[in-house]
Amino acid sequence: MTDEFKTLRKFETGKGREGFLYSLPALEEQGIGKISRLPVSIRSVLESVLRNCDGKKVRRKDVETLANWNAKSPANEEIPFVVARIVLQDFTGVPLVVDLAAMRSAVKKLGGDPKIIEPLVPVDLVVDHSVQVDFFGSAKALQLNLEMEFKRNRERYQFLKWGQQAFKTFQLIPPGIGIVHQVNLEYLAKGVLSQRSEIRGQESEIFYPDTLVGTDSHTTMINGLGVVGWGVGGIEAEAGMLGQPVYFLTPEVVGVHMSGQLREGVTATDLVLYITQLLRAQKVVGKFVEFYGEGAASLPVPDRATIGNMSPEYGATMGYFPVDQESVNYLRATGRSDEQCRAFENYSRAQKMFGMPRKGEVDYSVDLDVDLADVQPSVAGPKRPQDRINLPELGRTFRGLLEKPVQDGGYGKKNVDLREKHLVQLNGSAPRDRAMASTDEIDQGVNPGDERNKIEMVANRPTPDSGKDIEAASSEMFTHGQSRIGHGSVLIAAITSCTNTSNPSVMIAAGLLAKKAVGRGLHIDPAVKTSLAPGSRVVSDYLDKTGLQKYLDQLGFNLVGYGCTTCIGNSGPLHPNIEKTIHEFDLVAASVLSGNRNFEARVHQHIKANFLMSPPLVVAFALAGRVDVDLSREPLGKDQNGKETFLRDLWPSLNEIRETMQSALKPETFRKLYRDFADQNPKWNEIPSSKGDIYQWDEKSDYIHEPPFFENFSMEPGHIKEIRGARALGIFGDSVTTDHISPAGAIKATSPAGQYLISRGIDHTDFNSYGSRRGNDLVMTRGTFANVRIKNLMVPGTEGGVTKYFAPAGETPAGPTGKMPVSQGEEMSIFDAAMKYAETKTPLIIFAGHEYGAGSSRDWAAKGTRLLGVKAVVAASFERIHRSNLVGMGVLPLQFLDQTSAQSLGVDGSEIFSITGLSDKVRPGHHATLEIQDKDGKSRSVPLKLRIDTPIEIDYYRHGGILPFVLRQLLAR
Repeated sequence: MTDEFKTLRKFETGKGREGFLYSLPALEEQGIGKISRLPVSIRSVLESVLRNCDGKKVRRKDVETLANWNAKSPANEEIPFVVARIVLQDFTGVPLVVDLAAMRSAVKKLGGDPKIIEPLVPVDLVVDHSVQVDFFGSAKALQLNLEMEFKRNRERYQFLKWGQQAFKTFQLIPPGIGIVHQVNLEYLAKGVLSQRSEIRGQESEIFYPDTLVGTDSHTTMINGLGVVGWGVGGIEAEAGMLGQPVYFLTPEVVGVHMSGQLREGVTATDLVLYITQLLRAQKVVGKFVEFYGEGAASLPVPDRATIGNMSPEYGATMGYFPVDQESVNYLRATGRSDEQCRAFENYSRAQKMFGMPRKGEVDYSVDLDVDLADVQPSVAGPKRPQDRINLPELGRTFRGLLEKPVQDGGYGKKNVDLREKHLVQLNGSAPRDRAMASTDEIDQGVNPGDERNKIEMVANRPTPDSGKDIEAASSEMFTHGQSRIGHGSVLIAAITSCTNTSNPSVMIAAGLLAKKAVGRGLHIDPAVKTSLAPGSRVVSDYLDKTGLQKYLDQLGFNLVGYGCTTCIGNSGPLHPNIEKTIHEFDLVAASVLSGNRNFEARVHQHIKANFLMSPPLVVAFALAGRVDVDLSREPLGKDQNGKETFLRDLWPSLNEIRETMQSALKPETFRKLYRDFADQNPKWNEIPSSKGDIYQWDEKSDYIHEPPFFENFSMEPGHIKEIRGARALGIFGDSVTTDHISPAGAIKATSPAGQYLISRGIDHTDFNSYGSRRGNDLVMTRGTFANVRIKNLMVPGTEGGVTKYFAPAGETPAGPTGKMPVSQGEEMSIFDAAMKYAETKTPLIIFAGHEYGAGSSRDWAAKGTRLLGVKAVVAASFERIHRSNLVGMGVLPLQFLDQTSAQSLGVDGSEIFSITGLSDKVRPGHHATLEIQDKDGKSRSVPLKLRIDTPIEIDYYRHGGILPFVLRQLLAR
């Protein structure tokens, strides 16, 4: 271990054990910065920089610069942050392991030792994104959905099992355990880590903070425990795994001082929606946010984690809570050892980083105040998580949006009569009576609705052994009578997502509300697809122990799986007749979910209005059956006596919630459920896998394919050159998210990806989702920019992945089928146009508005862009992770200056573009020039800012991306 600043100190870890740490107070004693005034999040990063200072990757100057962090004017310097570990989920994890396998193959072809490609820090991958809600409202839903998941994802799981044996530092947590962020919070995180090292001639133990990055933007959930971590793209995570620091510009830190306490009836979800709206308006993109003060100290860790989780939604890199006694108590309550808890507390105290700061004790770039007492019950939507609506205003807001013009964010309906409902036959005459029994009858195990409930009858058959039996069961799952639906009808009600299912207070509140609803004989309309997908099995344990799960079951909120489900678009199919009615009458139907994302077409392609809310409100709106309602004044429905029942009649008190929680949560439960994962999942053990250091690529596989990133690889990097003679592949407006760009959700048979799979002999019923095929570049490239709701302004008035192809002057080449001639400006799919441009080696450009790339940290949004032949993206502004990912894939991000945009320039895509002023001499923030040649031959120039933000990114771009850069470094050793 190096000790450049002579700050190694002993400290008492607990029970007489001693360890060493790199002391931040010792650094301050040397006069290097006012470290005790730094935000705690900055101090945690500083410790990593100090500990890893080796004069190469981390220089003495880096330590001094960060130690002297200036709150009001942070240095325009990059920080080399070496993280302690990395977490992955399977959607982003599979392509990451595919890339590592491809790197090993490349090393072997070059005559090197493939084992040089090995994660240098611990990596945990949690399989949580693959379960879909095919079965619901049934006691067997969990088992049947798990069967379907393994059937669909067998090839992916075989590949992951290969990775588990091939890489020494790679731990895999199989399906059916939980969501990565909740598993991280409840199990993986340790607060403080240690490693053996020789110090002053003796074998000793070095302690350091638990820090991480994850390939999911909601990695920030761990900030609630006082752990520094955030989401990065898979590309950047790979570099971190292979020994590269995570580089980022010295951030501003927004201090949010919390005072007061939440009022009765207000949940942690309401608080996070309030904060999301507040901080998004404060433009905290790329900044750290640190919460402090008496109000912050009063929040339990699950509430803090809920707030940290939604950092991507308010745009911050992190939403951090400093370590205090509550943090240590949470570790102990979730089953961590006493030794671990003592080390966490004693380390934090020794570094003078323990305790929630009070006002005036720390210097922040910006100071904001939040009085928790100001927070009101609310929801967010229908298209963005920052669009918060106070609960009483939802009905009025929705009605206004219905008639608001589409260009202004509305739905453009005229003369809407919300009383108009359309009859939908749901293939059966027997209603799905999920609340026929009284509370007393349920307590006695009686459910008189069972004999009429075809879904229960199907689910109680023996578990299907073959895919055909599962599909047959799936079709029968929809047998439940008839309904009437219209604008505003709730058709999906999902208690889902890491954001809220990790929080016992809101989950127990949902159960208590369900209990009271059942006691009054309330029921949910059969058209509503209800589901419960907790973030870990701990949730099921306490809902069972408290007796609340049976009431949720009675309303149809049966357990469907442990995973992200509806929040990432794995909501599964709606009844075909429901989808037909939506399409026939162009209905603006609604979903209600306890998630964090509600972007267009994310939850379900046929559901246009999606509202985020707390789990108890999900139950309430499922009961109400519509969103054009004011639940503070209007009834949810009528009880068994015909009496109107209001939300206030069902809402549990804070005391009820606390008393129920205290009776159910025990440390032993966490210890029991977080051990011997393989033994607890026999289906996982049945999956075979190959062995060896090199993956044997199978050309017959349509899930795993060797990517082309290392084709024609050489040890010499390229040069930064100007882009000339380019065409526009797409022109997009504001708020185009990675959900729009990256392939996600269902694969349409008529799409390029669907046509490709059909050409491979794959039936439409076996397409699976884009997410499940992220290990296959041939599918994913075809699905990039193929979202059904994306609007390419080159083709006005249309939605979906289409563009205009402009053939070279004087030519009319064959169309995408090779038969029909293509005229100038002919419409075709974005993929087909890109392939036509590739034939003539024409570089491509994407134009976009503000917040380009907001949303999940999807690496395929950048990978697919690169593989389509896009050389540059020119936008009004970028979201943090996607900009970084573009550079990491060798795609040039450029930003318009002032208020300039493609629209203000009148660009329609028929022009020819060049980007000049680029060379090996460019530096971060360099200006370039966009030259536009109109179709009539006129030319004009527009200045652009190069959004390569750090010196290391210059190197990444010159090498063609992070992966070639790292591979050349490893091979050169």
